Amino acid sequence: MVENGQMAPEFTLTSDQGETVRLADFRGRKVVLYFYPKADTLAAFREKYALPFPLLSDPDHQVAGAYGAWGEKKMYGKTYEGIIRSHFAIDEAGRVTDAKIQVKPETTVELAFQLLP
Repeated sequence: MVENGQMAPEFTLTSDQGETVRLADFRGRKVVLYFYPKADTLAAFREKYALPFPLLSDPDHQVAGAYGAWGEKKMYGKTYEGIIRSHFAIDEAGRVTDAKIQVKPETTVELAFQLLP
């Protein structure tokens, strides 16, 4: 798992609009990175909730794995691997300032608002 103070693992992913997005593109700006289980298609989910930011796809789970957001889960007595709902705040220099694994869905908005000035 990535911990506070560490450099955030770099990534290049495809957005819901088909654009290539790199973490390096956001250097000099704060970034909030969420990992969450698949819900709708990317574009439909963003439109449904009027999200003003791109959603990124990590189909091979490499980025989720690098951040510690991919691992063993249990549901209904079965064990499987999947996305672990997680939250990472990254500062202007690319360092992780807030890393939380196993975030409850109802706290994701609260966590994001805590990062706003």
